[in-house]
Amino acid sequence: MRPHSSSVLHYGWVILVLATLVAFGALGLARFGYSIVLPAMQVDLGMDNTQAGVLATAHVVGYLIASLLGGVLAARYGPRRVIALGLGLAGFSMILTGLADGFVAVGFWRGLAGVGSGMANIPVYGVVSAWFSSKRRGMATGIAVSGSSIALIALGPLVPHLLDAFGTSGWRVCWYLFGCFTLVLAVAGAFLLRNVPAEKGLNPIAADDSETAIGKGSANDRPDWSQVYRSKTAWHLGVVYIAFGFSYIIYVTFFFKMLVAEGGYTTTGAGRLFMLMGWCSLLCGLIWGSMSDVVGRRYALLSVYLVQAVAYALVSLWPSNAGYIVSSVMFGITAWSIPGIMAAACGDLFGSRLAPAALGFITLFFGVGQVISPGIAGAMADAAGSFSSAFSLAAIVATLGAVGALSLPDDRSRGAAVPDSR
Repeated sequence: MRPHSSSVLHYGWVILVLATLVAFGALGLARFGYSIVLPAMQVDLGMDNTQAGVLATAHVVGYLIASLLGGVLAARYGPRRVIALGLGLAGFSMILTGLADGFVAVGFWRGLAGVGSGMANIPVYGVVSAWFSSKRRGMATGIAVSGSSIALIALGPLVPHLLDAFGTSGWRVCWYLFGCFTLVLAVAGAFLLRNVPAEKGLNPIAADDSETAIGKGSANDRPDWSQVYRSKTAWHLGVVYIAFGFSYIIYVTFFFKMLVAEGGYTTTGAGRLFMLMGWCSLLCGLIWGSMSDVVGRRYALLSVYLVQAVAYALVSLWPSNAGYIVSSVMFGITAWSIPGIMAAACGDLFGSRLAPAALGFITLFFGVGQVISPGIAGAMADAAGSFSSAFSLAAIVATLGAVGALSLPDDRSRGAAVPDSR
């Protein structure tokens, strides 16, 4: 019997809310929370900028490890289990980060938090791709990545308040709260997530007959991983994704620190600017993801990279309050759109069953960029006594990403370039 597609509220929208909350915990708290807590951690633990960059790299290395395993495990055992386990690991690791007493211990727990983040964040976009047809996939993944924006909006005023209230222990309290909330999300995901619409007797949202037929093979069919690794477009997407990983992590790791150390901002003032960035980024995934549904993933990626390149360059070329505000707004309106577009592209290419593995594969490239850049940027800042050269480097790399995106195949007439589990 054919699954029905009508109900008072399609469960796909519940899935989308859960996916947004996963991004809130796995990225917004576990990764971007570090950027806001960083200045207080540096003072209390006596770390320089190079060490701060190494800690950011530790998290990314963990995320990179998860990208090797998370998508494959999700395709084999089901995303729901892997996502819940990843959120649980990230939550416990954040709590233990708050208990750590030195640079090495913090680095270890940051690394494990990265593993948990990747295990949760990578498969969840495959789940979203399964619940939404290609007509709405860019919009849906774009909404899901907005969880990071919501986190910035919440953390911008919250973290400075906690730091003021608890003094030198404030950064530890922040990690305790981040971790506990992420554990709550892990429980919610375990009980409420569903891997595919068929588990609820539904079709994907906005699916036509041809898309309903795609990927309906037996649940016991073993995915053919080689379909991912043989795809030239997947490799091309991965290379383009390196540029985002390299450039954006410099911005989100050191922008807050630069505002306090060089821009004359107080912690509270920098927090407000981060909150502004969060508000601007709230709809970025929806806007750019929906645009990619219309103009194609290639032109959407090109546009986002160019806007971000300007945002990074402004920090170096216009070092003033006005320049920092314009930079934060420009980054905010594009902030998390590239991961959403990439997730939609993987769904287009490989269908719902292989999308998590495909996203994990290109996230390897994304992770390489993130692993390399924080240490380089921190060392450049220590050597020059300023973050200006680091943000200039981010702008150059983002521009290269735009060039790479322009050379992607035209995908405005989409269909799976690779059969779904065939």
